[in-house]
Amino acid sequence: MLPIEDYALIGDCEAAALVGRNGSIDWLCLPRFDSEACFAALLGDHDNGRWLVAPTDSHPKVTRRYRPDTLILETRFETSTGLATLIDFMCPCDRHPHLVRLVVGEKGKVDFETELVIRFGYGEQVPWVTTLDDGRLRAIGGPNKLILQSSIPLHGEDLKTKGGFTVSAGETVSFALSYAQSWDTDPPVVEPEALIHGTEKFWTDWTSQCRAKGPYAQIVKRSLITLKAMTYAPTGGVVAAVTTSLPEQFGGPRNWDYRYCWVRDATLTLLALMNTGYYDEARAWREWLLRAVAGSPKQMQIMYGIAGERRLYEVELPWLAGYENSKPVRIGNGAHSQVQVDVYGELLDAIHQARKGGLAPEESGWELQLAIVEQLEDLWHKPDEGIWEVRSGPEQFVYSKVMAWVAFDRSIRSAERFGLKGPLTRWRKTRQAIHAEVCRMGHDTELNSFVRSYGAKEVDASLLLIPAVGFLPADDPRVVGTVAQIEKTLMKDGFVQRYDTSKASDGLPPGEGMFLACSFWLVDAYLMMGRRKCAEELFERLLGLCNDVGLLSEEYDTGAKRLCGNFPQAFSHLALVNSASNLGRDGRPVEQRCDQEDPAHAAKVREAQQTS
Repeated sequence: MLPIEDYALIGDCEAAALVGRNGSIDWLCLPRFDSEACFAALLGDHDNGRWLVAPTDSHPKVTRRYRPDTLILETRFETSTGLATLIDFMCPCDRHPHLVRLVVGEKGKVDFETELVIRFGYGEQVPWVTTLDDGRLRAIGGPNKLILQSSIPLHGEDLKTKGGFTVSAGETVSFALSYAQSWDTDPPVVEPEALIHGTEKFWTDWTSQCRAKGPYAQIVKRSLITLKAMTYAPTGGVVAAVTTSLPEQFGGPRNWDYRYCWVRDATLTLLALMNTGYYDEARAWREWLLRAVAGSPKQMQIMYGIAGERRLYEVELPWLAGYENSKPVRIGNGAHSQVQVDVYGELLDAIHQARKGGLAPEESGWELQLAIVEQLEDLWHKPDEGIWEVRSGPEQFVYSKVMAWVAFDRSIRSAERFGLKGPLTRWRKTRQAIHAEVCRMGHDTELNSFVRSYGAKEVDASLLLIPAVGFLPADDPRVVGTVAQIEKTLMKDGFVQRYDTSKASDGLPPGEGMFLACSFWLVDAYLMMGRRKCAEELFERLLGLCNDVGLLSEEYDTGAKRLCGNFPQAFSHLALVNSASNLGRDGRPVEQRCDQEDPAHAAKVREAQQTS
């Protein structure tokens, strides 16, 4: 099985696939990110579904890249007999989802093989395959139908579709896999050249709007393309990852389904999009948030499905061996029913930033916000499962209290700034009460540091966000002491882990990789403290973890020197974009969140809003 970093993402803003350096697509969910995978080899053996297109030479020289400013992947194979390029993409410009693979001969001759294994239901269901009158293959299983179009002859063998071919310089062999619901008419024959031109135009038109500048502009643009690909176009929801159950610890049980939308990502997503010029996407994300959480505030969840679905029941799939025997494989996510108080602050901060950014009328969403704040008045002092979604029971997590403070603070600021009506006197008293309690019960004087939860002696990396959200200034001695304690206890080989799982019980066996978003948070904290050199050095180390096509997973295993966790990970790429903004001269999210942005930058934001 390939290392996680050996995969690249292709997608059409509704579905996605992972393509390995060896030319094998080992993960594909169609027609949505969260639908039952028809290629699931990534979580088991090859018979669980994959599509290989590769040279028969067992040791070709392989280089790959995305076409500039697109999500079109080009993998170049050089053998002793010639050179050929495999071009992979999914087309966002057609009614039917299409996965297209083109093999283009560039020099000499190269012998290729292809093997297609279609398995619906995460490898469990073998489809019924027939040949259509026009020579295409049709695979049907339950509600799903795939149509395979090929420019070379193929044959069936052991419930697989196979073929061999030779491509010479100037020749192109094409394949297209199209999806439809099983009861619909078959998708028409496609023209691969037309699809690739339409796909390239879609992406280059989109990236031309990007306002990222400076030395990190290209890696920021690649992260934005990745985030766009992880956005479900019909609703505007951004999934945390396109995969499930890629392990945070190889061989361990920390394997979760991340193909959902977390409210926690709200503010970082908005700021990343607005600061780089993508106001339409930011507006769509805001509207998704309001639709998803609409209803009784008592029923607010910490995550939702891509259309706002609420029932995300967790199920284990015992027939899958798991990536590198990391079990169990899970679909659904049981954390959706947890109480995590910090998401209230994230949601209301995002709504406040959206008002400042002019994404909607200033009063839009205010009635819902009033109801949410009223719910939080009864909830903020209670224990919860916290930002890291522990499965060991509720605690009085400090970061949850800080974000409850943010919820009241942003509501007060919105009311004051935009003339909105609310019980400001009561809110101000509650805001002060939360602040005083956190400083009294969440700070350990012996450690000179805030701690993970009331009475604890351990820290966790979410405390790095205390100055970023405006709870205390970065030069406050308690913040300085907290950063020092995190450096002392949570840093390993130059990166930051979420918390020490060997000391702080979370209901699971200890051990996991370094959480990449947390390391980016330390970059931001360094900047706010005036430690710019430290910030730049850490940021450059983090960029060095991107794979050869600029993608990051959730975590990094410093021992194995490998990416781990679900891939690619929105939280990591969002943190990268925002840290790059903080390092640059234009757009500093840590200042925007605290209503302390530079007036000149605020003027640029207003100008961008008017031209968006």
